[in-house]
Amino acid sequence: MRILTIHNSYQTRGGEDESCDAENSLLAEMGHEVRRLSFDNTGIGGLSAITIGIRATWSQTSYSRVHHELNDWRPHIVNVHNFFPMASPSVHYAAARAGAAVVQTLHNYRLMCPGALLLRDGQACEACLGKRIPWPGVIHGCYRSSRSATAAVATMCGVHNALGTWRRVVSLFVALSEFARNKFIEGGIPADRIVVKPHFVPEDPGVGVGDGDYVLFVGRLSAEKGVAVLLEAWRQIGDAGKLVVIGDGPLAGLVREEALRVGSITYLGRRPLPDVYHFMGRARALVCPSICYEGLPRGIIEALCRGTPVVASGLGSMPEVVTDRVTGWLVPPGDATALARRIREALASEESQTTMRAAARAAFESRYTKERNGELLMEIYQRAIAQAARVNCADAANPHAGTTRNLRSARDLRS
Repeated sequence: MRILTIHNSYQTRGGEDESCDAENSLLAEMGHEVRRLSFDNTGIGGLSAITIGIRATWSQTSYSRVHHELNDWRPHIVNVHNFFPMASPSVHYAAARAGAAVVQTLHNYRLMCPGALLLRDGQACEACLGKRIPWPGVIHGCYRSSRSATAAVATMCGVHNALGTWRRVVSLFVALSEFARNKFIEGGIPADRIVVKPHFVPEDPGVGVGDGDYVLFVGRLSAEKGVAVLLEAWRQIGDAGKLVVIGDGPLAGLVREEALRVGSITYLGRRPLPDVYHFMGRARALVCPSICYEGLPRGIIEALCRGTPVVASGLGSMPEVVTDRVTGWLVPPGDATALARRIREALASEESQTTMRAAARAAFESRYTKERNGELLMEIYQRAIAQAARVNCADAANPHAGTTRNLRSARDLRS
């Protein structure tokens, strides 16, 4: 099978970038022909909100890049990971017009939330859910804390809702969890066009021994990841344990200052994956205190692989992955006192180093191996190809309906 993946990389490399790379490598390992078309946000800082909005709604440059790639190499599948902002939904139209089956992996909630996280003022927010134009996000300036920038993103959402892009041009959507799938259905994605496929661990490092005297945080150091909640919890824990933090992001300075002030916190910055696996395997527990609806944190999957229990917020997709008192502990999101209590338990519990570690590894083996993920990907791609064939047959029978009309509307948009 020939597969083209499209991904707009982030300025700070994160989980979406890792997941895209992992899937490409897996598909190539399975014997498929895989190409990646990459976009990035280099130079976006000098663009105005209006320019970003226009580019995010329709990029003729991106359309032409995909059109050229498809003419040069006819893939069966075009799998779009992140299209915002430089690629734009024009890439979906270029793929559909060439007759490829279009798969959109839903790493975040951008299709219905300008801020992409369904988060506002430190709490889950669904004000824009189900609205054709996400105007509440504009009022609150949810993208880059700017109403004008948010209006640009809301325009992208509104235009493509009006065009029916997501209903007509995309063959199949891939959500990372049942929770995310249900939210997208509430947001207007047809239930029969969205399936669930979680992340996986590309190379199994095996079970760790859990012989460290610390808990571990791995991930982007940003507000939605619950970094402030974790630091507040650690002030309550004091010297009763040790915290190791791996990652980078806008709150890195805050974590660095706290580590200098508190001797029981060690901040390691960004580390290569082998180092992460080393610290994860020795940790008493991984801490994931996110305050947003996580798609599916890769760190949790990696912790289960290493047999490391997880202390996580009972929010969004995380209760699907972490079973309370079986593979870890669930705590109310944003509750630093509850988080501190569970971290103390993880540090002190011998059960977490025997029964819980075995249960964590068993959960990984049943759902998150690359072998299982490869099977799911093939099922998804075959289903997407069948869906695209049905749409193409319908268009051939009625050339004034469906996708044909949609592609004409898109041509009007870019002209």
